[in-house]
This record gives sequence, structure tokens and C-alpha cells, in this order.
Amino acid sequence: MRKNFDSQLDTLSTELITMGAMCEEAISYSSKALLEHEESLIKKVFETDRMIDEKEREIEGKSMRMLLQQQPVARDLRTISAALRMISDMERIGDQAADIAEISQYVTENNLLVKVHIAEMSEHAIKMVKDSVDSFVRKDIETVKNVISHDDIVDGLFLQVKSELTKVISETPEKATLCLDLLMIAKYLERIADHAVNIAEWVEYSITGVHVTDEVPRV
Repeated sequence: MRKNFDSQLDTLSTELITMGAMCEEAISYSSKALLEHEESLIKKVFETDRMIDEKEREIEGKSMRMLLQQQPVARDLRTISAALRMISDMERIGDQAADIAEISQYVTENNLLVKVHIAEMSEHAIKMVKDSVDSFVRKDIETVKNVISHDDIVDGLFLQVKSELTKVISETPEKATLCLDLLMIAKYLERIADHAVNIAEWVEYSITGVHVTDEVPRV
């Protein structure tokens, strides 16, 4: 019975890796769609988002069956409950990548794009998503900490993008709508990074049994 359950846990990890890879693809496609204005890339984002939604339902169903049909010990319960929380964040990442792709249809000026740090934000967001899911599979608390600390880099880039776009608006008011679209895209990337942090925090819970919300601040 235990051997069968361990096999199901391994399958769960594999499914999470697959879903994480889909999220990485969705972010990458949305970033390329923004820079290259390829309609086919926008369609790929929407299709990948749909696949992410399906994978969430699939993993959720398998996880619930594991809870109902097996007799998991406390550590197993943490692993499965963390996985359920993680797929919720990954589903939101897919949605936000689709939001970026939708806005990218209205962004047609590359000259401004190369002057801001949105592409760099996208690269960091992809890395955070990948590392957060990998840390679950490897039970690697050090990678968890790296993902959480990496969020400061994305936050800093968002502030930089905001400052850059504010300057553009002040100098060329006719570009205000374009700048607001780009700022919204940057905000979605910041949120994606936040979801990666959420995933990492649930990985930490699956390993240690303590979630960040359970920690009592020192005085």
C-alpha cells in the first residue's frame, strides 16, 4: 500500500513539473508576443493558458483521490495540501500571462519597449517559477529561500519600469496610453513573481510543516 502511495506522490511531482513548464512557456510566449507582435504567439499563450487550467483540474482530482483512498501520514498530507495550493498559484500565472498577451495586441512601438526593463522582468519571473516548482520536487529549502529573495529584484525592476514610463509620459504625453499598457504588463509580471513566491512558501511548508503565515514575528 505504501509503495503504491509513494508512486502516486512521484506522479504528482511529475505533474507539477509539467504544469510549471506550461507556466514558463506561457510567460515566454507572452513576452515574445509583446516584442515581436506575432499573432501566432498570442494564440499560443491563450492555448497554453487553457492547458494550464486543464492540468490544474487534473492534479486537483488526483490529489483528492489520494487523500480519500489512501491513509497519508502528516508529512504526506503537507505535501498534497501544498501541491493543491501551488496549482492554484500556477493557474493564476497562466491567467496573467494571457492578460499580458491580450494587452500586447495594442502595443505596436518597439522603440519604447527596448528602453524599459520589461523583458528583463519576464526573464526573472520565468526563473522564479521554474525554481519554485523544482524546489518542491527536490525538497530543496535553499532554492526556496533564493526564490523568495529574488522577488526583491523583480520589485526593483518594476519600480524602474514605472519611473522610466513616468518620464516618457512627461516628455511625450501623446504616448500616455502606450505607457499605461506597458505599466500594466509590468504589474502582471510583478504579480507572477509574487505567485512564484507563494509557491516557494508552500514548498517550505511541505518540507518544514511551517508556513510563513504561521510564524510569529519577534519583538
